[in-house]
Amino acid sequence: MASAPEAPPRVVERILDRARWAPSGDNSQPWRFEVAGDDHVVVHGHDTREWCVYDIDGRPSQLAHGALLETIAIAAREQGLVATATRRTDSPDARPQFDVRFVPANAIEREPLAEAIERRAVQRRPLRMRALRPPEKAALQAAVGDGYEVRWLEGASRAKTALLLFHYAKLRLVAPEAYAVHRDVIAWNSRFSETRVPDAAIGLDPLTTRLMAWIMQRWSRVEFFNRYLAGTVAPRVQLDLVPGLACAAHFLIVATREPTTIDDYVAAGRAMQRLWLTATTLDLWVQPEMTPLIFAAYARRDRAFSRKAGIASRARELAARLQQIIGDDAQRAVFMGRIGAGSAPRARSLRRPLAELLVR
Repeated sequence: MASAPEAPPRVVERILDRARWAPSGDNSQPWRFEVAGDDHVVVHGHDTREWCVYDIDGRPSQLAHGALLETIAIAAREQGLVATATRRTDSPDARPQFDVRFVPANAIEREPLAEAIERRAVQRRPLRMRALRPPEKAALQAAVGDGYEVRWLEGASRAKTALLLFHYAKLRLVAPEAYAVHRDVIAWNSRFSETRVPDAAIGLDPLTTRLMAWIMQRWSRVEFFNRYLAGTVAPRVQLDLVPGLACAAHFLIVATREPTTIDDYVAAGRAMQRLWLTATTLDLWVQPEMTPLIFAAYARRDRAFSRKAGIASRARELAARLQQIIGDDAQRAVFMGRIGAGSAPRARSLRRPLAELLVR
């Protein structure tokens, strides 16, 4: 007997199937979805602060939660619905829960950002150096909305920022805590990955990629290459210095007031996603550059993030150099990246299937 045809997915599931493409640090996808009804979804969030040195106080994960909620709202408008999200205040910051409810829109309007949801990706390779045009900058500023300003680092500031990223990358590559993250999040010999970052998307040339895949198997190998063979130089040049110079600009999203709460960072994540999707509709590519902001936050709070000697003092030195470039924006900056026109990435992170993200 022929099996009965499967029922078509509910509208809410179509929305979530689009929303799962929201960005998250190292493709961690720190969320699960509970479909509580045709008009109600509970988002179960979590952060990675317990094992990821980059997720200071869970703030980067909270940005990702905001990006997810904004993507849900955009996907809902595409279906003729308005989505409102409310955080359950009794849920812990490390495992926040959000009630998302859907109501019919008064009028169905075209959602211009919806087509960019799945096309948006990280481009870690060199971009064109042509300056952004005034209409492009205006569209990106409008995208973040009230409460945020886009600060541009161009010209001489672009070169200074590229050099600063080159120096910050050494901290990334010599800290054993960062090594543990890199080891676990890179999918070697891959162009695509549903759960990690494929090595082909990182931005290294094939020879260096093969060498790094072997070195990264053991921390002892990393230490040997770093100490005796200048092992950090080639990755830093390829991943930070060259891309840092080969772009239209670096940029910051700066809040008008210093963010202090989980709700501040969730709201900032929504602004970040609007900017990123807008950039995608303009055929511009973005690469996050969060390491300076994260390590500078550790330095400001006088908090050690590595057991390796000398890293804390070097982080303080680099935080001072960052402040020289961006001034007092460092404490109000919620996102940093580079941007420019260029070719689409040929390798990228995918996402877990929706079925794996649904929970009872």
